[in-house]
Amino acid sequence: MNITIISTSPRKKSNSLRFAKYLQQTLASLAFSEVALIDFESYDIPFFGQGFLNKDNLTEFQTNLINQWGKADLVFIVMPEYNWFPDAELINAINQLGGPAFGHLFNNKTFALAGVSSGRGGKMPAVEMSTMLNKVINFTQNYSIVSPRLYESHETPANLDENGLSTGNEVYEASVKAFVEYALTVAKRWKE
Repeated sequence: MNITIISTSPRKKSNSLRFAKYLQQTLASLAFSEVALIDFESYDIPFFGQGFLNKDNLTEFQTNLINQWGKADLVFIVMPEYNWFPDAELINAINQLGGPAFGHLFNNKTFALAGVSSGRGGKMPAVEMSTMLNKVINFTQNYSIVSPRLYESHETPANLDENGLSTGNEVYEASVKAFVEYALTVAKRWKE
């Protein structure tokens, strides 16, 4: 199974990237050692009203994002919570990619969503992105599924260091593992 993790915060050393790295390590512990990790730190997708993506003239970041996402069976989307919403970069990326030229990104995929917070939060971005992804999947006439188990990474800096290593909270570790295992199970069933 091909797996890609997309960390959508454009901030350097973001909490989202910490969590994405921890997901990558969790997947490696479950024998998925070749998992692509895309970080939005180099994000350069033009915002609507400023231009559109041209599939024949993509930047390095855009090419990497589209290639890794395109070949993935399971796509983990890790997003920060900004005032109860997902980040603008992710919303814009879905808007830019959610048309015929990039429709393959929404076909035969399982999406697993995680919201990241430095405090107690992360739920609303994942809920909102679940709705947005389902609308795009429907609109593009594709067949994919959004895993129903969403994850909220609470107090991320207290639970993960800058390299995405656990600080030892066993409840946090167990909940992340359960989220990953659930997403893997949904993806396997979807592909059968």
